[in-house]
Amino acid sequence: MDRSSEIREFLRTRRARITPERAGLAPHGGARRVPGLRREEVAQLAGVSVDYYIRLERGRTQGVSESVLDAVARALHLDDTERAHLFDLAQPTAARAHRKRPLTPQRVHPVLYRTLDSLGVPALVQGRRTDVLAANRLAHALYTDFEARPRRERNFARFVFLDEAARSLYADWDQVAGDCLAMLRLYAGRHPDDPQLTELIGELSLHSDTFRRMWADHDVQAHTSGTKRLHHPLVGDLTLDYLVLAVEGDPEQTLVVYTPEPSSPSAEALGLLAGWTGTSAAPEQHITP
Repeated sequence: MDRSSEIREFLRTRRARITPERAGLAPHGGARRVPGLRREEVAQLAGVSVDYYIRLERGRTQGVSESVLDAVARALHLDDTERAHLFDLAQPTAARAHRKRPLTPQRVHPVLYRTLDSLGVPALVQGRRTDVLAANRLAHALYTDFEARPRRERNFARFVFLDEAARSLYADWDQVAGDCLAMLRLYAGRHPDDPQLTELIGELSLHSDTFRRMWADHDVQAHTSGTKRLHHPLVGDLTLDYLVLAVEGDPEQTLVVYTPEPSSPSAEALGLLAGWTGTSAAPEQHITP
């Protein structure tokens, strides 16, 4: 991935979504040639010269200070995740050279495997590039049996964008696809030189028009919790809340756990699915006032 083009397109798409009125600028008369803010307006809001900001947007980040990046982030109303992504893209050359070292393969700790097996709800371990490193039987039954796939295909983004079963499984496929892509874009900012990432993006771009269109939006997002609505071919509709937990020892591994509301139709459906897989669903929890 070309860092200069990544910075240019990220900043361009961020300023395109902000109107001068939202940014606190006085409206100008006449038609505007570009959506959102002009470069000179971002420079004005950030307190830097127009030439300086143009160099930054072109990817010339040598010597750029954190204070300037912070000012640009404020001018563009970036949230915490977008701000971190900007810093990743504009990091100093020395730090980027350090990150060019080959990534070591990710391994799931044996205790984590036992934890997955002991949970009565769907759970999986996700690694770099949305790779699925491990999952319990209930997660395989809910989504797909990742372990039955070739190793390179055990990837959530590949499942979402290239497997037709995913489109019928997710009631809100567009949102799921956008969330998945935003996580992948965030990872790309941290590891632009990852050859497996380049291969994955190339494959998805070649085979999915939707991915290609959404990738050009340069959206980034980190997910720690949320809700997914699914229509399972065996047990019907389910609404599951998910929680993303960090894995100690590997900051690029997360444990994702899906749970239904107690005593809900989704809990009953998940119990049926657990029975079909030969696993035990989590017992109902009753809280005494």
